[in-house]
Amino acid sequence: MAFASIYPLYVQKVEKKGRKQKDVDQVICWLTGYTPQKLKEQIKLKSDVETFFKKAPRINPKAVKITGTVCGVVVQEVKDPVMRKVRFLDKLVDELCKGIPMEKVLRS
Repeated sequence: MAFASIYPLYVQKVEKKGRKQKDVDQVICWLTGYTPQKLKEQIKLKSDVETFFKKAPRINPKAVKITGTVCGVVVQEVKDPVMRKVRFLDKLVDELCKGIPMEKVLRS
């Protein structure tokens, strides 16, 4: 599945809850190490999810602090590294939707 097909769903989800696309971009860049420009390039390239995460400059070391469940799945227990990163991102987007302040979402 292309990351470009998932990205608008994240944006749509947070916008319904009063957040902005820039909030989604900020958490994606925080998690992956992509710059905003490189994120746009990846979306334009329509990279699949696995490639998107494998080409990420660096996964934020604070990502290990992302815990909890997404769709009944315990994030920190996901064994597949790519799926774990997807679930990390899902969890961050869920936290945005819940109105959690950005500082807490980014584990500052």
